[in-house]
Amino acid sequence: MEISKKNKVIILNIATAILLLTGVIMYKIKNSTSSEKIAIDLLVQNGIVLTMNPQKEILKDGVLAIHNGKIIDIGSIKKIGQTYKAKKIIDAHNCVVLPGLINAHVHAPMTLFRGLADDLPLMNWLQKYIFPAEKKYVTPDFVYWGTKLACYEMIKGGTTTFVDMYFFEDAVAQAAYDMGMRAIVGETIIGFPTPDSPTYKKAVQYAENFVQKWKNNRLITPAIAPHAPYTCSKEILLATKKFSEIHHVPLLIHLSETKNEIKQILSKYNMRPVAYLDSLGMLNKKMIAAHCVHLDDTEIALLKKRKIGVVHAPTSNMKLSSGIARVYDLIKQGVLVGLGTDGAASNNSLDMFGEMKTATLLQKVATENPAALNAYQTLELATIGGARALHMEKQIGSLEAGKKADVTIVATNKIHQIPVYNVVSQLVYATKASDVQTVIIDGKVIMENRILGTKNEHQKLEQKVAHYKELINSTKQTPNN
Repeated sequence: MEISKKNKVIILNIATAILLLTGVIMYKIKNSTSSEKIAIDLLVQNGIVLTMNPQKEILKDGVLAIHNGKIIDIGSIKKIGQTYKAKKIIDAHNCVVLPGLINAHVHAPMTLFRGLADDLPLMNWLQKYIFPAEKKYVTPDFVYWGTKLACYEMIKGGTTTFVDMYFFEDAVAQAAYDMGMRAIVGETIIGFPTPDSPTYKKAVQYAENFVQKWKNNRLITPAIAPHAPYTCSKEILLATKKFSEIHHVPLLIHLSETKNEIKQILSKYNMRPVAYLDSLGMLNKKMIAAHCVHLDDTEIALLKKRKIGVVHAPTSNMKLSSGIARVYDLIKQGVLVGLGTDGAASNNSLDMFGEMKTATLLQKVATENPAALNAYQTLELATIGGARALHMEKQIGSLEAGKKADVTIVATNKIHQIPVYNVVSQLVYATKASDVQTVIIDGKVIMENRILGTKNEHQKLEQKVAHYKELINSTKQTPNN
């Protein structure tokens, strides 16, 4: 049937009207949807957002949307600024918003031994002062309050996650949880009686109960921690390896920390420490190995192959004269490397900003290369690099949608920081722990505008610290006496 010219015009007009009407309806729907903001818990805005994501994105006017403990969106103010309605808004003007720092190796309760024995080599420091002091003073109460003191210090300095090796780790876990910190906490297993266990078998039994209590906790990851190859027999090392495999928990260890350790293991097993642990089948991605100062090229290649997390602790290594780790080479070879302060008894601070600056300067002077371990690489050690070393990079270490909302907000307008030309360099070379303004862990604001805890909590902590200081002072033996 042929349509007349007049009818064609009518049909065309009707079709045009339908299209126009559809466009109006779609416009109204779009406007209606965009005006209904999404309700969320927390919005961080107006800061420079340093994502540490694979693209190394830096958002000059960034917005971070947080809900149910996770980052649900991240972008510029223009892109997502009007998308969300938050219960709480944090204005990060004149601040950098970055992933929470990761202290990948510490002995948190040892804050109560800060300054107890200084200016000593490692073995002398351990055997004559630290091990005897631990035997005499360390109790669950000591551990709990020493850890709380450490948590206060770390949060004030922008650290949101730490990895601990000590005794009475149930008390460490409880203190960290009470403070709202994320932590991997490893019960130390060693070849002689410890404050919490007369034998290594009792220590493993303690660890069994400890792991069962804390597994699947939103903040705490329990672990097993054989102290070192030189303090643990083959039997102990194999027992901890089996424990790690059965319970699917990380295995923490000190490794190749001093030349003396290398000599001891070579003399006893005719192998260097890394090869020795590999011969026992211990080198796997559950291991987080602290220090790794004295490594040859073969060992570096093996650590990469086995996907071992290596933790660099430069200040402690310098203070105990243990040596300079080949961090620049480790990173170039693709080894998973994080950064840690070690304990306050051998550092004597838990300041990760100070540790970053020390790490980068030490590599430059050791390699005689000013470009070695540049500022961005150094910041990676304390964030996404640390997360990779802990095998937790899918959860923490960068600011990306879907990850845990662990965030540190740092002021950049202090007198020692201005002017700012490169924000990453400023964080590594000029920023101090005291520049940290706000800390968010698991989506909760733990510290805001440097206010952390209540007056009553502060008083209780001060009383406990004073008690243990008086107790130790009354009986201590120090090299300065």
